[in-house]
Amino acid sequence: MKRQDDFDKRRAHLANLSDDELKARFWQLTEQVVDPLLKLGHDHTSPAIERSILLRMGFSSLEVKEIVDAAEERNLLGHGAGNIVYKLSQAKGLPIRDAGLALAEGKLWDEVEAMF
Repeated sequence: MKRQDDFDKRRAHLANLSDDELKARFWQLTEQVVDPLLKLGHDHTSPAIERSILLRMGFSSLEVKEIVDAAEERNLLGHGAGNIVYKLSQAKGLPIRDAGLALAEGKLWDEVEAMF
């Protein structure tokens, strides 16, 4: 039995693309899918959601409150409190816990603001 397939027709517009061009096309399409999700998260987060994320990252409720409040004061909450802590830890070469504790103590916020 021969399979009825339209693969060749559907891929015709991609047939002459190089590997690099296919890779660029892939990332372009991926951005089209992901951008609305990022916008949704950016526009519809809340302090409660961000506190929940930080709690799951291992911070105490007192530490979480300080981080979220400071992020909200600086209009950074839309970037995600967990993301802020993660990006800071990567930029400074710190463990995630140490980066979060520094933020909870009011330190390193200038660096965070510069990143976002």
